[in-house]
Amino acid sequence: MKKIIEAGSKWSNVVAKGKAVRFTALEDGANISLLLYNAKNTTDRYNMPDSLKAQHTSKFTKGNILMTDNGRAMASIIEDSSGWHDPIGGYSTRAGTDSRYGETTFQKLLNDYYRSGEENFVKELMRHGLTKRDLVPNINLFSKIYADEAGSMHFDPEHAKAGDTVTLRLEMDSLMIISNTPNPQDPAADFPSVPVKMEVFDVNEADEHDYCVNYHPENRRAFENTWEYHSLLL
Repeated sequence: MKKIIEAGSKWSNVVAKGKAVRFTALEDGANISLLLYNAKNTTDRYNMPDSLKAQHTSKFTKGNILMTDNGRAMASIIEDSSGWHDPIGGYSTRAGTDSRYGETTFQKLLNDYYRSGEENFVKELMRHGLTKRDLVPNINLFSKIYADEAGSMHFDPEHAKAGDTVTLRLEMDSLMIISNTPNPQDPAADFPSVPVKMEVFDVNEADEHDYCVNYHPENRRAFENTWEYHSLLL
């Protein structure tokens, strides 16, 4: 499957274990906000604090895995050209979008109004029987947020370049929800959203020698939890 996620748009579907999803930025300044839920049990979903704590990191890149609430490996980053993806910046809101870029509404501008990540996420969650209560911290692909020596956080506006790619391998059947909306930490004065290409294809599943399995000791434990989980399914 190949699809262009246009600026401001959203997408959701279940992506099966053993599939990979490659995102390619088609212009500078891309940001894809992403949520993941176990398709067979949506109460088990991507857990940002555990994923960061277990891997001793505040960014994601090749080798990192996304862990669930139950300590399972949900998805792995198997390829990455940019070297940094943001797990801490959050998603944009209606109030924040209006405040930063000016108030816009569908009634006045139809599909040209500025969408927020929160609105896009909630609409797609509802398609799958979930609600706003199921929102959790998201991942912002292609964005870089770092802290200086004083502890202040900074958004790097030069990080995301046209042609950058990142590939996620699904380690379990997962509901993937995507919003192509700005990182709320992006200081740009104009609504900074650009098209991103998404490709889904088959890939070899992880084994004992896999790069992501061995990237960090806690990664192996998470994969072992996932392998045990699958071994007990009918």
